[in-house]
Amino acid sequence: MSRANEPAPVDAVLPFSQLLLFGLQHVLVMAAVPITSVFLVAKALGLSAALTVNLISATFLLCGLGTLLQSFGPWKFGARLPFVMVPGGAPIVMFVTIAQQRDLQTASGAVILTALFYFLILPVFARCLRFFPKIVIGTLLLVSINLVKVYGGIIAGKAGTPTFGDPVNIGLALATIGFTVLFARLFKGMLGQLAVLLGLLAGTLLAAAFGLMDFSPVAAGPLWSSPTLLPFGLPHFDLVAAVPLLIFSVISMVEATGQTVAVAEVVGRPIDPRDAVPRTVRGDALVSLLGGLFGTSMIITSGENIGIVRATNVRSRYVTAMAGAILVLIALSAPLGRLASAIPAAVVGGTAMVVFAIIGTMGIDMLRRTDLHERGNMFVLAGALTMGLLPILVPGLYSRFPDTLQLVLGNGLAMGSITAVVLNLLFNRPPAERAAPLPSAVPPPVSPQ
Repeated sequence: MSRANEPAPVDAVLPFSQLLLFGLQHVLVMAAVPITSVFLVAKALGLSAALTVNLISATFLLCGLGTLLQSFGPWKFGARLPFVMVPGGAPIVMFVTIAQQRDLQTASGAVILTALFYFLILPVFARCLRFFPKIVIGTLLLVSINLVKVYGGIIAGKAGTPTFGDPVNIGLALATIGFTVLFARLFKGMLGQLAVLLGLLAGTLLAAAFGLMDFSPVAAGPLWSSPTLLPFGLPHFDLVAAVPLLIFSVISMVEATGQTVAVAEVVGRPIDPRDAVPRTVRGDALVSLLGGLFGTSMIITSGENIGIVRATNVRSRYVTAMAGAILVLIALSAPLGRLASAIPAAVVGGTAMVVFAIIGTMGIDMLRRTDLHERGNMFVLAGALTMGLLPILVPGLYSRFPDTLQLVLGNGLAMGSITAVVLNLLFNRPPAERAAPLPSAVPPPVSPQ
């Protein structure tokens, strides 16, 4: 077959062994998110052990199905890009708050209402996508800073507790980072592409060698698990209670815009954001709707795996499809889920720090291609970074503001993106240009002369 007829890297089907290893790499980096999200809900609401296990199974199942949906994109649900899906951090807190203020049935109903709201508001949002040029998408840098801060906190522990700043945990995280960088430097080819996975495995083995892992729960309990539909009973629909999640849905669409354009650029696929972004959002809406029926919070597209795609240069969406299949298997196989949860948080945190820092380099690369010597661009970026970094670096800055305002002002990525859009309109978008078509995320290749 001639090179011209070869599939694009994002559509390439790799050998099964490579799909399995690269897919597993994605899973191990993101597996901590579903587990910790369920544990947070269970601890806050005092759920039984049986219900907690059921929710873990449901969360892994929906993350897997959502990842498959985003990878294959049937019927315009999913972007056909290498995405994974995870529970959203902010929606988990909102879910718990609604459940504490009302009840679990109302919290599930709020998730369902929000998923339906996605479909209602999406046509309006799609018309606004021309206001997201590269200087706005470049605020993806804020995602990296926020995620590094979050996982740095997981490594260090909670301030004020006896385990805060434990040298063992910090040393284990730094060793995992060191292993990952070392493997990336030493290995070429497929092994070099697996540096993230190999670093995580090396960190895990180091933890086991020092007796920092407990494998006893892995063999305990049932072999198979399956989630229960409507585990809290029939949902209650309260529009007022759902308002925080409804507002978040708009913020989530802003985040999905940046992630979709960024992934498309990494994999080299030319896209029309007015088509690709709505596909991503429809996938988020559908899986979140299922989440409400299975008792989880919103399941949304994650930018956490973008760094893996960039670090490994493995751009095939079939790799994330394999990751989705593995997540479904974990959901149905209880021992695999318990094994994933046995990996120390410091090891997962160390791996995540490398991956999330790479996301930051992608934002920097986008900004590098913007003329920051131009006065308007300089102030757009300065304003976006100011409003985006404040809530990240100064937690609780807006704690005395009304709850609804806190939801928006306290989200660094949302504030950075919104500020960039507004300032870009002010400095760089004269009225005559506002109807101009939005360029593709990746320019088409130039034919050889």
